[in-house]
Amino acid sequence: MGNRPRSWYRYQFKIGNEVKHGGITQDLADREQQHQVKWPKGHIKQVGPAVTEDSARKWEEDKGYS
Repeated sequence: MGNRPRSWYRYQFKIGNEVKHGGITQDLADREQQHQVKWPKGHIKQVGPAVTEDSARKWEEDKGYS
């Protein structure tokens, strides 16, 4: 079985203190640029440490982002 890689990041995309979107990604900088097309003044806030893909997908579903 072994260790599963923790290469997924949970994030919220915010403008000021308002969360516009949330989700998971393996590349925070690229994902931030994608969201900035719609919300140019926004930024990504990482939520917690990197996690496994399964854990990230569960978090995304539990938060209603998926």
